[in-house]
Amino acid sequence: MRVALLCYVIAFAVRVATGLLFPDPAYPDSYYYVAVAHALHEGRGLSVDFIWNFVDVGGRLPADPHLPVPSNAHWMPLASLIQVPFLALLGETAWAWLLPFALVGAASAPLTWAIARDAGLRRERAAAAGLLGAVPGAASPFLSQPDNFGLFMPLGALALWLCARGIRGDRRAFALGGLAVGLATLSRNDGVLLAAPFALAFAWERWRRWRAGAGGATPPRITVQAAVASGLLFLAATGPWYARQLAVFGSLSPSAQSGRILWITTYRELYSVTGETTLGSFLAQGPASLLTSRLEGLAWAAVILAAVPLLLYLAPLALLGAGVRRRETTFRPWAVYGATLLAFSGLLFAVHVRYGTFLHSAVALAPHAYVAAIEGVAIVVAWVARRRPHWDPERAARNFALMAVAVAWCGGAIATWRLQGDWRMEADGRRAAAIFLGGVAGAGDRLMSPDAGGYRYYTGLGGVVTPDDPLPTVEAVARAYDVRWLVLERDHLVASLGDVYRGVTPPPRWLTGPLYTLPGTAPPGTGGAGETGSRPALPRLAVYAVCLDPDDARPACRPGASP
Repeated sequence: MRVALLCYVIAFAVRVATGLLFPDPAYPDSYYYVAVAHALHEGRGLSVDFIWNFVDVGGRLPADPHLPVPSNAHWMPLASLIQVPFLALLGETAWAWLLPFALVGAASAPLTWAIARDAGLRRERAAAAGLLGAVPGAASPFLSQPDNFGLFMPLGALALWLCARGIRGDRRAFALGGLAVGLATLSRNDGVLLAAPFALAFAWERWRRWRAGAGGATPPRITVQAAVASGLLFLAATGPWYARQLAVFGSLSPSAQSGRILWITTYRELYSVTGETTLGSFLAQGPASLLTSRLEGLAWAAVILAAVPLLLYLAPLALLGAGVRRRETTFRPWAVYGATLLAFSGLLFAVHVRYGTFLHSAVALAPHAYVAAIEGVAIVVAWVARRRPHWDPERAARNFALMAVAVAWCGGAIATWRLQGDWRMEADGRRAAAIFLGGVAGAGDRLMSPDAGGYRYYTGLGGVVTPDDPLPTVEAVARAYDVRWLVLERDHLVASLGDVYRGVTPPPRWLTGPLYTLPGTAPPGTGGAGETGSRPALPRLAVYAVCLDPDDARPACRPGASP
């Protein structure tokens, strides 16, 4: 237990330190979870005064456009709910969202150690696996974000571990696994896939008993009572939330109703409000494109799993270790969930895989993968030791396991440094835009931007995401939500406003020229400043006034006011 406690302390310290290096949300998911938590803390209920994506309101421009809107039509609530008690205790500080995710997420390390011990690994090897769980490679920076990474990794791995123990005859573990699956589902919609190993294990045992007949059947390890208890605990965790979804949206999965989640053929379509997204339009791409996109989705899923938590070098070791132990119950639920997740992500949500959807769920596979990787190290060392008699296999296995941990920790540190550098640059730009808007925007003004949640966080202004549609549609959305300002970012441009941003075409009549720009570096391949033939660097972002009403009295909307 001292080793498990040490793993937890290290994991907690790493997550806190990583979070303090960048004490803000960093991308749409985390901005959203923080916004919902603050709304709950302030007594506004489950609502948000911005639209991060129009899937939240049916995937189209609503017939009755308004803000605020009920929250969580797409994302699940646990990552917001867990922040509320800390907001009450600590106020609206970074610690209020950092602490809960660090406290829960750090459990991944001792859980990895426990899985390793349960699988029969020696103490030193189990400790090495736990240390890998403390700093999970290039996934490390995400685990300190107010997102579901830090929740889903321990909850998912816990569910798989409890399932394995249930298969071996621990009925209480099998029942409690339903609760773990329920909590994981409250973290992510596709957490329900964790139920697949439970259902398959119960069905497989019943089939074997049926094949054996009454005379040859052994007493079941997974009783009907344990399976029912597992299902009831799952419903106890998720039932109130699904009841809320039905009452508010009339659907268990509101964002999937429009088809914009399921039937898009390119990721850009996710941010459109006009494109057709039906099963017919999806199948109209033809068998060749359909097959290619599914294969690409599966390939991206495999690459992401191998490259991010496993940093590539651990992937073959994990495959080797899991392959050798494939008949052991410890890894059976893990293998079933891994195959189910790969199929679900690569075949049904192939377009989303490379944009973070798969990684959010794949972190649940990491603890078992680390155990398998450490076992893979021992297998390779044993193979080499048979050819090098002067080697001490135990010492060599321990040393190489520590080397694997050291490389993973270095990889986690480098990934954190690089990714947080990108986050910091984007955040600095948005802070600069917020300072400008603070001097010109009214308290109730609304803003259109590439990240409505992010700009809500920095400016305090509600608003909508810029739809990836033609200019008339962008104008219609701006009118529907009474948008007063527009922010464009060089790295997140929609096609219809690209030429306006680059100065190739003048702004439409309802949009001023840029009132504020943040200088940027020259795009690659254009030459540096002062070079012959070089063109000016595009600004990193620009702020415009949206002037939809001819009687708009704002100075920015007066004739000749725009630069």
